[in-house]
Parts: sequence; C-alpha cells; structure tokens
Amino acid sequence: MQKQRILVSVVGFSDVERHALNTVFRLSQERELSYAPWVPMVAPGTPVPTGVAQVALVDGESLEAVLSHAKEMPPGQRLIWVGPDAPEHAWRVLDRPIEWAAVLHDLDAVFAARQADSGLLDLDVTAPSPLDLDLDMDMGEPGEMVRRALVVGTDEQEGTYLRTRLALAGVAHVDEVTDTETALELMERNRYVCGVFNLDDHRIDIWALMRHFVTRNPQALTLATTELAGPLAGWWRRRRVRRDAHRVGITALLERPFQPRQISEWLDLI
Repeated sequence: MQKQRILVSVVGFSDVERHALNTVFRLSQERELSYAPWVPMVAPGTPVPTGVAQVALVDGESLEAVLSHAKEMPPGQRLIWVGPDAPEHAWRVLDRPIEWAAVLHDLDAVFAARQADSGLLDLDVTAPSPLDLDLDMDMGEPGEMVRRALVVGTDEQEGTYLRTRLALAGVAHVDEVTDTETALELMERNRYVCGVFNLDDHRIDIWALMRHFVTRNPQALTLATTELAGPLAGWWRRRRVRRDAHRVGITALLERPFQPRQISEWLDLI
C-alpha cells in the first residue's frame, strides 16, 4: 500500500501539548498513514505556497483562535477544535485534557473523509462518530473490552511518549500511577493489554506490583524498563536484573532512557 500523509496546521497549544503533538507526528512516520505539521518554507523573495493543510488543529483558548471563527475554511480542509466556543463549521470538537487517542482517531478520519470526497470510498464521515473511550474493560464480553494499559513509575516525558505510542497501537486508555496503593486498586478494577513498569522508581514496591500484574493479566504485554538494561550498566548487574525480571514473568526488559525502535517493536505486538 502506498504511504499517505495528512498535513496539519497547528494553532496555539501549550509547550507540553505541542511536545505531545510532535511525538504523534514523529511516531506516525512508522505507519502507512502518517501526519506532519504544515509549515510552509518560504525563501526571501519567493511567493507563499498555494497549497493548504488538510487539517487545521486549533486551540480554542488561544488568541489566534478568533481568526478561525472569522475566516472561511479552504476547500477540503477540516477544522478540529480543542476547547470551548467552537465555530459552527468545526468538523470535530475535543475537550481538555486532550485524549490523544481521540486526536489520532480524528486525523485518521480525515483521510477517510478525503477518500469519500473523491468517490474512492462509500462512507459517511460528515459527522463525528462517538468514540467508546469511557467504557469499562471489566464490563461485557472479552471481545467488547476497551484496550487499556497501566504505566507505573514513569516521569512526565516518558509518560507523554508512552501515551502517544500506545494510542498509535490502538490502546485508548492509559492509567499512569506513581504509588503502590493506586496501582493495586486499578489492577483490581481493570483488565489490561499492556503494563509498563519503571524498575528505577524506588518509591514504589515495583517488583510486587509486576508480579501481581502478571498474575491478573497473564495475556498482557508486560514491559519493565531500567537504566540497568542499557550498555552503560555493568555486565553482572545487567545479567542479574534480567534474570530477576524474567522470573517475575515479564515479556521483555527494556532500556532507559527509552530507545524508540525497541519500544515500537514490542508495542506493535499488542
């Protein structure tokens, strides 16, 4: 299949949200359908490019958002609005905090809409379809379960990366926790397709949590991450942590800082 790309014009958003968006754009390059920021590169003395982005992703709380109310959308462009006071011509409207799985869903829908507009696909995508992001995994039959992941002990940057990468893998819900009690409560309440545990967070009883997770979710992809799995750790310490982790029953032991190719190889198995 020929690779396709959706160009996105981004208006507003905080530094943290833009970092998450950049992660979405970068990781999507591994897919058949990818996304990229629309930034016209104009050399001095040359005309402004005539092309437009297929999507305008607008922060409704930014000062620039008022222009999206006033001006008409270029033909074929879809407006995804984040926040309150969306204009009538908005194609999708999202609330904060931003669900990156919902953003990915809508960007994919833009491609389907363009296919429908061109007559290549018989599909009604003119109105938003509901996302079943609030269903509880423990309700209904296994085939109806929402795909959920548990992430334990990661920092903010790692959490943003994992949420984005898991969304690309079709995991809509990610529970991030930094204490033992909350992690145990979530494991009792939910079923998971993936768990990621930071062995370097010594504030948490991480080994006991991993054992409990594997017992409760024997079919899940269980990943442990640690600096001791990297090349800078001593041979004996690296061997010992690998031995102990696999005795617990995890699927794989991965390096910290994260290696994107290594993470992708495993999360693509979900």
